[in-house]
Amino acid sequence: MGGPHSGGPDDSSSLDGVPAAFVPRTVEGRTGFAALLAGPEHALIGLDFDGTLSPIVADPRDARAQPGAVAALRALAPRVGTLAIITGRPAATAVEYGGLADVPGLIVLGHYGFERWSGGQVAARPTPPGVAAAREQLPGILVTAGAPPGTWTEDKGHAVAVHTRRTADPDAALRLLRPPLERLAEAEDLLAQPGRMVIELRPRGMDKGAALKALISERASRVVLFGGDDLGDLPAFRALGELRGQGIPGVAVCSGSPEVTELASAADLVVDGPDGMVDLLGWLAGRLS
Repeated sequence: MGGPHSGGPDDSSSLDGVPAAFVPRTVEGRTGFAALLAGPEHALIGLDFDGTLSPIVADPRDARAQPGAVAALRALAPRVGTLAIITGRPAATAVEYGGLADVPGLIVLGHYGFERWSGGQVAARPTPPGVAAAREQLPGILVTAGAPPGTWTEDKGHAVAVHTRRTADPDAALRLLRPPLERLAEAEDLLAQPGRMVIELRPRGMDKGAALKALISERASRVVLFGGDDLGDLPAFRALGELRGQGIPGVAVCSGSPEVTELASAADLVVDGPDGMVDLLGWLAGRLS
């Protein structure tokens, strides 16, 4: 992504009036933010859901959009070329839990791009057989590994996830379970993706970076902002770096938390969790109106 002082000419003069909390710390990020403000009709804004638009909760089934998030998205949607959610959840689940169905023109890419929701319809690619095989073997593997009480499995359809947040020591439980889950993933040609007190077993070949680049190409976007909070969002941040090399400016925004410092260090701008992300989106909607 580049350090705080790397890159080409600094476009800070184009950010007059931007609150200090929303000014990217990197030259590339400032250039991207200035380009978004100058040409929003050509911009793509992509956002993760959990931890970005919704607070992280003990049970993912209880996740709901942060207060003010839907209003900010509804206000922002008509003012930018493309507004998208890119999530590891099933697309329809993110729409339901987030209350996103009435956001005009919204595109939701679920399962890292294996599913697409738009206009109330979901289109999905076939699930690789390794997911079903992993799902069948997972209970026995967790027993053999000595998974502590509170460990639970979430079936996402195109993926399965093992959560440790409810255990007495979530970090220790994650360290215990990671090796056998990685072995299972390798045996079934899956990816073991670590996250915030979770390891997800999902198909290879599709991540948020690939999903983001495909959508940018489809929409002919000329500037990109992507916001996320977890390790699964790093491929999207790396994709932004590649796109900059192709002449497409962008800004990577981290919904900050003490659990995932790696993402903050790779971001152009760090905001204070979902509250900060909602504030940023709301400010953008007002600035662009």
